[in-house]
Parts: sequence; structure tokens; C-alpha cells
Amino acid sequence: MFGNYLIGLREGLEASLVVCILIAYLVKTGRRDALKPIWIGIGVAVSLALVFGFALEFGSQELTFEAQELLGGSLSIVAVCLVTWMVFWMRRTARHLRKELHGRLDAALQMGTGALVATAFLAVGREGLETALFVWASVRASQDGTSAPLAGVLLGIATAIVLGWLFYRGALRINLAKFFTWTGGMLVVVAAGVLAYGVHDLQEARFVGGLANKAFDVSETIPPDSWYGTLLKGVFNFQPDPTVVQVTVWALYLIPTLVLFLAPVGSVPSVRMKEQKATDEKAEAAGEGARGDGGGDGAGADGEQLRDGARRAGAPAGGDEV
Repeated sequence: MFGNYLIGLREGLEASLVVCILIAYLVKTGRRDALKPIWIGIGVAVSLALVFGFALEFGSQELTFEAQELLGGSLSIVAVCLVTWMVFWMRRTARHLRKELHGRLDAALQMGTGALVATAFLAVGREGLETALFVWASVRASQDGTSAPLAGVLLGIATAIVLGWLFYRGALRINLAKFFTWTGGMLVVVAAGVLAYGVHDLQEARFVGGLANKAFDVSETIPPDSWYGTLLKGVFNFQPDPTVVQVTVWALYLIPTLVLFLAPVGSVPSVRMKEQKATDEKAEAAGEGARGDGGGDGAGADGEQLRDGARRAGAPAGGDEV
């Protein structure tokens, strides 16, 4: 249940922050007349996400067992890919989210009502579709025969709505960069379990081999129906008797993804940093050439100023707060 709660909280909070930023900007700029198109776009996005979720749940019931497993496994892998992209994207852009949305909203205000509806729909709709797909895959992976996974998702979304309202009212402040880093790391762990279960579905559909080749079996030590077995299943999608392929895929996804995700921002040289380095080298070469021509002091100072400016431009900014 915790894993599903985390999904609902994380995805719901992203959508809530987007809505808060859009609404607050319109109110502060005196454009309350644009609130109705924004709410229409938000409503359409939420409705589309619900329809998509119902289509996944009830549409797959008409398929054969192997077709259901093939569809479920494939969509689970797609969901993991989307969530992985999302957590990396949000970690990189969380501090600039407000500025980016304000720019889009300014452009939409100049274009008219339809553009406002589209802006809100696109901003919230992506989160809604990602949430519907990943929640469906995660709930399917739980398979505990109860409503606890779905309840966890709804509770997470409800918490996100309350937090979003507190943000809007100014009663709560949070460092978004740190929040999305920690929750993103936990979500990667949950996604690893969903990925492993998706691979198991493909094995049951006979699309991937090795179903009978078990990596280990600790069913007697950790019974699936025990409280700790249920806890491990709900948090990590733990399976007491996974196949070798499942364990291999789980490890190949989880270890490098977590290492890359938790690495300090700026530890991997970016294209901009490489360009700045090349600029530094050119400036230094120009300074040395100028000194050789008798103008060393002035050119050397210019080169030093350029290098200092490049270093300052490349310094990472601190996390934004909402």
C-alpha cells in the first residue's frame, strides 16, 4: 500500500503544484477572467486520465490469459520507462518549474481562450496519463485481492490535494528540489518491482523464457500472506520466488538508475560546461598570444575575467521553494 500511496502522492503533488502556479499567477496579475478556461482544461485532463484508467482495467478483461499477461507486461515496462523519465526530468527542472509555466501562460493569454484550455490540459494531462498507467501497473503487480493498493493511491492523491491547497494559501513551504529527489529515489525502487513483475507477465505469456528457472524461493521464510510478506509486497513489490530473469532485470535497472539519479547535480559535465571549458581555453590562448605581442597585462586580465564569468555561469543554482 505504501508504494501505491507514494505514487499517488508524488504524481498528485506534481499536478497540484502545476494547478497552484497557474491559478496563483492569474490571480496576482488580475486575470481572473482566464480562470474558467484553465479549470476547463484541468477538468478535461482529469476526465481523460480516468477514462484511460478504466479502459486499461476493463478493456483487458476481454482478452485471453496470455494476451492479458502480454499486455500487462508490456504496459508495465512502458510505465516504468515513463516514470523513470519523469523523475529525472522533474529533478532537473523543479527549480525552474514556476518560470516555465509562467512563460507558457503569458503566451496563452495573448492567443486566447482555446490556448488557455490547451495549456492547462497539457500541463495536467501528462501527469494524469502517467499516473493512470503506472497506478494500473502497480496495482496489478500487487495482486493481493484487496482494495488496499487502490486505497493507497487515492489516499496519496488526497494528501497531494491538501498539500497543494496549503501551498496556494502560503501555509506551507517546501524545497522542491530536495522533495522530488527523495521521493524520486523511492519511486525508482517501486518502479524496479513493477518492472520485475512486468517481466514475469511476459514470461507467463511465453514471450520471454525462463519461467521455471527460479533464482531463489523463500516462501517458507517469508510467507506471502504474513504481515511482513504483505508489507514487503506493498512497499517493494517483493516476490518470494522470482525467476533468474526477474532478478537480473531488477538489478540491472535499479542499481545504475539509482546511482545516476542520486548523483550530485553537475557531477556529470554538461554540454554547456564543455562549451565553457573550450571558451576558457580559447581565452587563455588569446591572453598568452597578446602577452607575446606586448599587451599581456590587459589581455591576461580580460581572459581571467572571462574565465571567472564562465565559472559563475556554470555554478549550480540552489533548489527553489514553494
